[in-house]
Amino acid sequence: MFKIENVHASVETENENKSILNGLNLEIKPGEIHAIMGPNGSGKSTLAKIITGFPGYEVEKGCITLDSQDILEMEPDERANAGIFLAFQYPVEIPGVNNEDFLRMAYNAKQKKLGKEELDPLDFNELIQEKCKLLDIDASFLDRSLNEGFSGGEKKRNEILQMLILEPSVIILDETDSGLDIDALKIVSNAVNYYLKNNTLKTAPSLLVITHYQRLLNYIQPDHVHILVDGKIARSGDKSLALALEESGYEKV
Repeated sequence: MFKIENVHASVETENENKSILNGLNLEIKPGEIHAIMGPNGSGKSTLAKIITGFPGYEVEKGCITLDSQDILEMEPDERANAGIFLAFQYPVEIPGVNNEDFLRMAYNAKQKKLGKEELDPLDFNELIQEKCKLLDIDASFLDRSLNEGFSGGEKKRNEILQMLILEPSVIILDETDSGLDIDALKIVSNAVNYYLKNNTLKTAPSLLVITHYQRLLNYIQPDHVHILVDGKIARSGDKSLALALEESGYEKV
């Protein structure tokens, strides 16, 4: 169970700490898909960064727990090893770091944390090639520097490739659909849906989709949709709520 309870959070600016989240509550059960939508500045990306432990963001009140364990007491790498994964809106380029080597190190770090067997380069290559097929990724993709010179679509596919390799229990997609054409959107969505149904976890993974647009939710269909306004959830509903927003916008929320 992943729970966010009464979270108040701010971000550090040049002159002050600016309040962003104002008493946010959210509970995602194993196997559920939740979508968060909302106008610009409502706190959607801040929520993702708070969950994963970005520097410069401070939780002033409330708690976030995964299986009753308070993740706010953990460092970012500890949260990742505990099963929390964020697909960035703007993935960072890291020149000189081989993409496959990076993925293998991340995979083995989690294996070590879990007390499981690590993979050598040959065995890991066999594993990653299998995952690449799900995302229609060419083998040469793995030999490039991490995200360097990647198109927007390639960066997003690489994020989902990381997800498939790491097998997280809580997945946060922060505007993953931005910068994707319709073909890339379908490929990425299909890979996410495949993982939700085909993983080795003891408990089904939970998914939080942060998006501006309905189109992603046509492919990754949510169980619940929440509208975030001024740092807290103003309205919740089923997937029909996202369709209604396409018609009326946020003015009537």
